[in-house]
Amino acid sequence: MLIGVYIGSFNPVHIGHIKIARHLIEKNYVDKVLIIPTGNYWNKQDLVDIKDRINMLKLYETDNIIIDDKHNDIEYTYQLLNQLEKESIDNEYALIIGADNIVDFDKWKNYQEILNRQLIILNRNGIDINKYLKKLGKNTKYKITTDLENINISSTDIRNRLKNNEDNIENIDSEVFSYIKEHNLYK
Repeated sequence: MLIGVYIGSFNPVHIGHIKIARHLIEKNYVDKVLIIPTGNYWNKQDLVDIKDRINMLKLYETDNIIIDDKHNDIEYTYQLLNQLEKESIDNEYALIIGADNIVDFDKWKNYQEILNRQLIILNRNGIDINKYLKKLGKNTKYKITTDLENINISSTDIRNRLKNNEDNIENIDSEVFSYIKEHNLYK
């Protein structure tokens, strides 16, 4: 089984994040998507507690969209993928990244280890993905999504609107909005 690993802060999760996961499953890029919200090892500003981000993501959990609550404190992507493979040798893992991440991918910690797996690259922002893939080597295994519309949603914008106590915020589902209000997040 091919499992797409989708890592991010999801601060907060928005409809674009879930649209990506559903699209990759529906178009058979992967069998399942494992969403892994990260801890705060990069000292991001305005990052709410990992438990709250996991709880918001769990609102979307299905048989094919799995929310990880065990690997959130693994700092580097290569370490995370190695750990997942140790725990489940029957599965293959593909890292899901945006085209903006491929630009400096060769600067990621131990990026060569990541390239032992497949990359699923979300085509966006007019980035010439092939130009950057050439830097990574001809043996890089990848799929580029060419059938996914550009999703231009900003979690930063959503957080700013929440700080301003706006009640009609686009791009987050009502259940997520209710959770945020109930737990007084992003104030």
